[in-house]
Amino acid sequence: MNRLAFLSVIIGFFLLGCTQKSDQNHSQQTGSVIFIHPDGYSLQAWQAYRALSVGPDGNTAWDLLPHLGVYRAHVRDSLAPTSHAGGTIHAYGIKVRRDSYGKDETESITSASGKPYSIMTEASNSGIRTGIINSGHLAEPGTGAMLAQVDSRKNREEIVSQMINSGADIILGGGEVLFLPEGIIGKHGEPGVRQDGRNLIQEAQKAGYQVVYTTEELQNLSSDTSKVLGLFAAEDTYNDESEEDLKAKNLTPYLPEAPDIALMTKHALRLFSASGKQFFLMIEEEGTDNFGNINNASGLFEAYRRADECIATAANYINEHPDTLLLTAADSDASGMQVIASQSFYGAHAMINGNLPARSDTGADVDGIAGTGTAPFTSAPDHAGNQFQFGIAWPTHADLPGGVIAKAAGMNAEKLPANVDNTYLFRLVYLTLFGEEL
Repeated sequence: MNRLAFLSVIIGFFLLGCTQKSDQNHSQQTGSVIFIHPDGYSLQAWQAYRALSVGPDGNTAWDLLPHLGVYRAHVRDSLAPTSHAGGTIHAYGIKVRRDSYGKDETESITSASGKPYSIMTEASNSGIRTGIINSGHLAEPGTGAMLAQVDSRKNREEIVSQMINSGADIILGGGEVLFLPEGIIGKHGEPGVRQDGRNLIQEAQKAGYQVVYTTEELQNLSSDTSKVLGLFAAEDTYNDESEEDLKAKNLTPYLPEAPDIALMTKHALRLFSASGKQFFLMIEEEGTDNFGNINNASGLFEAYRRADECIATAANYINEHPDTLLLTAADSDASGMQVIASQSFYGAHAMINGNLPARSDTGADVDGIAGTGTAPFTSAPDHAGNQFQFGIAWPTHADLPGGVIAKAAGMNAEKLPANVDNTYLFRLVYLTLFGEEL
């Protein structure tokens, strides 16, 4: 974002705060919700992306969201969460075990509002328009758990089947192969994988969905389109492999032909705004998790950029629509990446010929711009014009419970507590959609 755009966001948030203060006594007021889930995105990740993109004294769109809470990520049976358990907790507002997707393992659950289904299904049943957006395949749990209940996240075919039957108005992401029978070649050139013989694309069309496959088709959707299914890749819209493997295969981290989540969000909001109805939109940037788990720092920074652009798109929307809550949170810290300043490498682990050492002094893998042991990243200038070199150290490939921050702006954002249990986000969304505190 340029400085003028940031200034516009800051002024908008100030005016929005004034509006919120005047409405605090209207407890029954309802509004729309935009929930952005940059999966695996931690505080240290935002610190790293800030330094790289706008400098350590600058502000990302995420930085400008005015309300903040430290997120408690533990699940029912573990300190360390999983994406599918985290997605389920967001969708139902109750603790579940690690291996859960719309259930508590294989047991049916009741949401915090007393319903046997998710808050998105409850919203849809109440006449609120609903939608999901994912940069990965559409069975990814950060959005999928809002619309599906299965015994295992591996049952991707059943997840997308339930998705089409859910009645959600907007479904955008990757994973075309999950919608097609085996042997049927899709628009993106790969055969379907469904073993039940069902063609969900045809079923979606019969259910009233307009199906789009490209950025151009998304942009050309008429504003009066009521239902849309966007399938922008055979699998994910990114290539979640190491820097070295991407180079060997001549691949980019993201598919250049696929729309990013900021563009998908822009057009989803265009369609929802044209309807004039209340809505609930759940968005996931999955690359922020997958590139972290594969320990690809350069791919991760591209995923961060896309997530931040999506947040900027949503922030601009709520400046014009103050009856909307913008909420953003991950459910875990993907691989616990850490910034190490170039001056911190010394002795046997010193930089050599301008390249970072392959390992830190504790043995952690260290990434530079082209992978392990390559040239360091360089920050954007600080206020004094100084730039700094750094590397990214990786302690693990696993999802971790620490360093997650929830932020909010717009309607009811001031109700985000300083300490946020992962179950509370359901309650904040519920208050905004239905005007009732649980």
